[in-house]
Amino acid sequence: MDRNAPIQELNGVGPKTEKILQKLGVYTVGDILLAFPRDYKRMPEPEHISVAEPEKVYAFHVRLCSSPVTRNTRAMQISTAQFSDGTGKVEAVWFRMPYICNQLNREPEVILYGKLTLKNKKYVMEQPAVWKPDEYRKMQISLQPVYSLTKGISSKQFGKLVHTALDSVKEDGEYIPEEILARHQFMGLREALEKVHFPTDLEELTGARKRLAFDEFFLFLLQIQRFKEHHEQTPNGFPVVRDEFIEVVAEQLPFPLTNAQKKTLEDLEKDIYSPYAMQRLIQGDVGSGKTILAFLIMAKFAHEGYQTAIMAPTEVLARQHYDTFQKWIAMFELDFPVILLTGSLTTKEKREAYARMETEQNAMIIGTHALIQEKALYQKLALVVTDEQHRFGVRQRETLADKSSRLPHVLVMSATPIPRTLAIILYGDLDISVVDELPAERLPVKNCVVGPKMREKSWNFILDEVQKGHQAYIICPLVEANEELELQDVTSYVKKLEQYYGDRISVGLLHGKMRPAEKNKVMEAFVTGEIQVLVSTTVVEVGVNVPNATVMMIEDAQRFGLAQLHQLRGRVGRGNAQSYCILMNSSNGKNAKERLNILAGSNDGFYIASEDLKMRGPGDFFGVRQSGLMEFKIADVFSDADMLSIASEEAKEYVEKCNLNDCEKDMRLETTLKNAYKMTEYSTNI
Repeated sequence: MDRNAPIQELNGVGPKTEKILQKLGVYTVGDILLAFPRDYKRMPEPEHISVAEPEKVYAFHVRLCSSPVTRNTRAMQISTAQFSDGTGKVEAVWFRMPYICNQLNREPEVILYGKLTLKNKKYVMEQPAVWKPDEYRKMQISLQPVYSLTKGISSKQFGKLVHTALDSVKEDGEYIPEEILARHQFMGLREALEKVHFPTDLEELTGARKRLAFDEFFLFLLQIQRFKEHHEQTPNGFPVVRDEFIEVVAEQLPFPLTNAQKKTLEDLEKDIYSPYAMQRLIQGDVGSGKTILAFLIMAKFAHEGYQTAIMAPTEVLARQHYDTFQKWIAMFELDFPVILLTGSLTTKEKREAYARMETEQNAMIIGTHALIQEKALYQKLALVVTDEQHRFGVRQRETLADKSSRLPHVLVMSATPIPRTLAIILYGDLDISVVDELPAERLPVKNCVVGPKMREKSWNFILDEVQKGHQAYIICPLVEANEELELQDVTSYVKKLEQYYGDRISVGLLHGKMRPAEKNKVMEAFVTGEIQVLVSTTVVEVGVNVPNATVMMIEDAQRFGLAQLHQLRGRVGRGNAQSYCILMNSSNGKNAKERLNILAGSNDGFYIASEDLKMRGPGDFFGVRQSGLMEFKIADVFSDADMLSIASEEAKEYVEKCNLNDCEKDMRLETTLKNAYKMTEYSTNI
């Protein structure tokens, strides 16, 4: 079977399962192989029921006490069975699984695995997994994958589909040159895919991840190299007059620029007066004032009669930029048109925006991915700015740049603090400016690391802040409850808060599985204060400016990378009031506490990123990868920094070899890239 075959061709995938898998972004057989586990667990030794405690996950070796029963209710079929292990009894309950009765009648002695609860003074397990004892013993000798899934499918079912896919796809699909594989003793692609899903031990998993992380970095850096080759030393096609315009506008700001902002502004001016097109990254901590620098340089081009465009990762952020730019235009008494273009605009509004873009030749255009749609046509587009670069791939950046008749200047902004050594590799096609100072009026965020016993006290603290007129974020790692991962999820957390606060606080819910229109509606309600406490996954990591938000509470904080925690913390502390970050640590591990204390002890993102890099070890990919950074599917620039360096060297050498002959170069590069199935998703949206 071919990896590109539709998922419904896989044995065991009917119309219902196909719809569930499509919710997870799985459409082909190759997709399911690339749906990597989010965690791994070792199956525990079976316990005696007599020593078990409610609200914990157990495995019980039990026998069926009586025939299982399925009863029909209005909503669903419910199957129940009574089991005993000789020391105690437990009732198992399954919903919409009538076939379980036949399985239990055939195999009366089984291993039950699931969460134990106490109901009406008796032990109950709902939806427990069921195995034959010998199957369970085999599972105990290996690590078991835990996947990020949705309702209707379990990790056990998903794992079976992965096994089926591996058995069905016969070719190895290898695309990395043999000499590179041999030089670093990487396992083959097929073996890596098998071991990353079903590793026997940590050593196998480490080897598989090394290979797959290398692939992502290598393929990404090949694109960077090609982009750099095409655009290096490109002539400046948009000459501007050397004058005092930027300085005059900057002097009218109600706040002084920091020294770091002034230095970066000097870099930008030097670039636009250069004989070559600008290719620059502004790397600045959250709240360091990158947006005003982008505005000043865009205003300079508008002053010269050129168009500029800034692309934001979300509609809410694009609208915020639009409002901010209009405010600054009025404040500085400038006569430049500002145009907004996003996907949610009506057909009439889009038509009007397109028409203005074609006629207003010095417009400052602000939008989302809509800026790179086919209908978006520009006149004299001199500068392209992408905000929060790690949300955009190289190809998207290039697509926007290609909208101009001549190659425009490119300015990239990122709030993700990355150590300079890694930034030089990841942004190899760009010059780098660092804004490493915060405005003087900003109060540093106060931080604390606490355990779950302090949860209710933290909720009361949030209530106090809301009653003072402020707002709060609460971040959870999961969207829905997952019995295999005892972590907080936003869906049930909102219900707990609504029950706890009653009508005293308005609570909102936000996560990545919501439709864009839903997400925008929730964020706008939070911006306006209609929602006082926003319970969210990390989708707010790249968010809007809500100066009224003063509390960031992060559940299961040990599950996130420090750089990502710092990004999340940056959502507060943006106003005049004192702000707070509560890091809820549900782990008893010493390493987790040490990592979180680094964050609690500093508000300097670059220091935190460097310390995080020092502390990472080979086992640290369990739950702490920086899921927002560059959006690699499995690689992490911190814990896989060694692979990033190796991939950088190999990509450079590979391109140099290909340059011996243009035809050979194009053929080898294209073959390598095309053979990497699902490139756009597998390697960070390049």
